[in-house]
Amino acid sequence: MIRVVIAEDEAPARTKLERWLAEQADVELVGSTEDGLSAAQRIGQLQPDLIFLDVQMPILSGLEVAAQLEPGHAPLIVFVTAFDEYAVKAFEFNAIDYLLKPYDRQRFTRCLQRVRERLQVHEGGAAAVAVGRLQTGVCERLLVPDADRLQLVDVASIEWLEADDNYVHVHTATRTYLLRRTLQDLLSQLGDQRFVRVHKSAAVNLASIKSLAPLFKGDYEIQLQRGGSLRLSRRYREAVFARLGQ
Repeated sequence: MIRVVIAEDEAPARTKLERWLAEQADVELVGSTEDGLSAAQRIGQLQPDLIFLDVQMPILSGLEVAAQLEPGHAPLIVFVTAFDEYAVKAFEFNAIDYLLKPYDRQRFTRCLQRVRERLQVHEGGAAAVAVGRLQTGVCERLLVPDADRLQLVDVASIEWLEADDNYVHVHTATRTYLLRRTLQDLLSQLGDQRFVRVHKSAAVNLASIKSLAPLFKGDYEIQLQRGGSLRLSRRYREAVFARLGQ
């Protein structure tokens, strides 16, 4: 069975998709929602094989939702969009599945057959995640788990990031969140304007650096604006100094 989530803020379009999917013997609709934050929540909770993701939704757009996913674990994504032909070229160039509104049953059937073929070869949503990040640019709001829900954190409020195998501890001034991502992938989403790597397992927000003090063998101690410290490995020293203009 293909486990499917629908994220569509227009009730008639959502109902149409629900009805057509219900007619498919190999499809199980496990969730349906109308905004981007709830869509991300459903993906994390339900682990679907496929999500029909409307590009224009409240709170987070479909592209922003896709951009927040970890490429190696993202479900296959079908973008549902009313964008014009020029914008759709981004999907076509990257071989992303999409439905252009208003679409009919024949177009839906072709799309679903293409999805079946992709799932047979165990293809996931990495390409759609890449398109989401390309189209949305630098991430300003990061989705983080908070108990049994997700919330949006202002990226500017993040002081530093700490890798822990395939997880990242996201440290703010008041809270620490545990996110299932690799540090490398998270930094690629956040962009290099704000964060810099200081160690193989840590990165810091440049705005959080108060001062640097030499240690030994080329390492430095970073004092943070709100207290606490991090070690700057000599391997990353030149890059950090360059970003600070030193």
